[in-house]
Amino acid sequence: MLEIEYKGGNTVTIGTKQATIIVDPKASLVGLKDISTKGQIELATEDRFALNNADATLNIEGPGEYGIAKFDIRGIAAQRHLDTENQPLISTMYRIEVNDVRIGVIGNIYEKLQDDQLEELGVIDILILPVGGNGYTLDATAAAGLTRQISPKVVIPVHYADANLKYEVPQDDVEVFVKELGATVEESSKLKIKQASQLPAGLTIVKLDRTA
Repeated sequence: MLEIEYKGGNTVTIGTKQATIIVDPKASLVGLKDISTKGQIELATEDRFALNNADATLNIEGPGEYGIAKFDIRGIAAQRHLDTENQPLISTMYRIEVNDVRIGVIGNIYEKLQDDQLEELGVIDILILPVGGNGYTLDATAAAGLTRQISPKVVIPVHYADANLKYEVPQDDVEVFVKELGATVEESSKLKIKQASQLPAGLTIVKLDRTA
């Protein structure tokens, strides 16, 4: 069983019976308690979202190939949303494959991906990406365009307006992205998938409740 939970900001957990990946665990950046990565796989889309916990099973915060606990992980360098083409690529996108399900994790990146980046991402079943906009993350239009370009079966929006979070800049409501993409919406406390064949046939937005 694969389970995905949303913790707020960019932070999500991707877990199986064998192990759990914690994406961007430094939740204190949005006014929440950091997510402990002790005994877990810590994965960061940027250095500033990492805890670099010495007690984590594995710390991943950059491009490369990683294999652990039946997770096959590929990190792909990407341009950060606020950077120019001449600046170093300091953001990382990830392709995570487990139990025949392929997950794409997109951080605060520039909206236009190169062909080689798309090729490295490959076929994605579940896409996780920020949608809050206002110059900090992908906005609804850019996030919808990127979703269509990657063409997943499920998209999980993150990093959007939440009265209980303290963002550096105001974020748009998730409904702005929902309207822009125009796909079917399902709401849940967590996404549970046993195998890829259970995924919907058509593009579906899964809005996850933020859990503690």
